[in-house]
Amino acid sequence: MTIRFPKILALSAVAALSMGAMGCTETEQQRTTAEADAAGDSVGTASAEAGQELKEGAAAAGEVLESGAMKAAQAVESGAGDLADRLEANQAEAAAEGRPGAVDPVTDERQ
Repeated sequence: MTIRFPKILALSAVAALSMGAMGCTETEQQRTTAEADAAGDSVGTASAEAGQELKEGAAAAGEVLESGAMKAAQAVESGAGDLADRLEANQAEAAAEGRPGAVDPVTDERQ
């Protein structure tokens, strides 16, 4: 089998192109890796910022809920106090009139 010069030249050219393609591929891979790393850093930073914003938003929402619960408890307490005063006045009147079952609020004794 004889190898002719043009055939060797053609094989050399293919080999050179293959090596060049491998070199470009490696360079492209390195560039892609660098870009992926940069994108990963950006995602990490964005995630951290989003996490902080969520944390702050949750804290603010917690404060709003807590203040709403406080106001509701105050309203219940106030309403219960008003109701207790009215019931006490009714029981005092009923006890003074001697109605059976009434409790004198001063002595806590049932009629």
